[in-house]
Amino acid sequence: MPKAITMQHIEGGKPGKVYYPLSLVDVPTPNPGPNDLVVEMHAAALNHRDFFLRQHLYPAPSFDVPLLADGYGIVTAVGSSALKSWLGKKVILTPGRGWKDDPAGPESPTGYAILGGTKTFQLGTLQEVLCVHEDEVDEAPNHMSPAEAAALPLTGLTGWRALMTKSENAQKGRNVLITGIGGGVALNVLQFAVALGMNAYVTSGSQEKLDKAKSMGAKGGVSYKDEGWEKELKNQLPKDRPRLDTIIDGAGGNIISKAVRLLKPGGIIVQYGMTVAPKMDWLMSANLLNLELRGSTMGSRKEFRDMVAFVNEKNIKPIVSRTVKGIDNLKDIDGLFEDMRHGSQFGKLVIELGGTTSKL
Repeated sequence: MPKAITMQHIEGGKPGKVYYPLSLVDVPTPNPGPNDLVVEMHAAALNHRDFFLRQHLYPAPSFDVPLLADGYGIVTAVGSSALKSWLGKKVILTPGRGWKDDPAGPESPTGYAILGGTKTFQLGTLQEVLCVHEDEVDEAPNHMSPAEAAALPLTGLTGWRALMTKSENAQKGRNVLITGIGGGVALNVLQFAVALGMNAYVTSGSQEKLDKAKSMGAKGGVSYKDEGWEKELKNQLPKDRPRLDTIIDGAGGNIISKAVRLLKPGGIIVQYGMTVAPKMDWLMSANLLNLELRGSTMGSRKEFRDMVAFVNEKNIKPIVSRTVKGIDNLKDIDGLFEDMRHGSQFGKLVIELGGTTSKL
């Protein structure tokens, strides 16, 4: 039988105190419906939500649904009504359901459901074979390796919506600050911004990560550990455009107090995550500057298609920090979660289904 990885339940575990072990389980061989595709999975990628799930810090954890929302594979069979041209195609899966094309948010009355490890949707990508509706895959970009393709969907979609839909500043010559460079979303935003000809600036607590970001096209960067880092960043901005147009932020914390010193009047902060704390302060000085704070999540099916088309056009490859091989390689897969715990990764963490541990 095909194998999958789920979480193993621990009795009495409290949110934030528990850490659910990984469990290798057998799953039924999929039987496709009329419009389904059978996909042999070749790679799957981690996201922070997977780490939060293991700590019971994410809603509705499941101990039956395979983990992970990102995946790449090859179509090995098609349902009776599905397009036969899918057979043999290399594909990536859309990481969510219930959101077609409304720019405001998901159309589904039950909300947006993300793949992997929860009770809200019975599908995850960390399994050897799966069944998926043909409308929920796109052809994998030909210029990407399996690991790179698996790394793209969730963070690529999240970054795309934050920059392209929500910021209103995705234009050549505009100044954007991307916080927490090294994470998958932040790196995708950097790649999109550079491809558009924007002036991208980054923050990190690691000089090595700042240097890597500059090698990818960032115009500058500062360490958020430095007192008054916003003054240093302000000195790096172009003389003919001395203010930021937008900030794409995944940290939260004191970003508003920094933003009032950096953003132009009417500037936009797009907030897609709060790794520092679940709350942020809003200052009166932000009102006086007419700043806007916009929450952003993943994105719609249309935004996913647009994102894939853009990375194909611009030949963008997601950054992969590290891979391990083998769905039965639980020790090294756990090691990827430890990379995430310590924040040591620069890019995505990927499991290639079969073989032995490797690095890209």
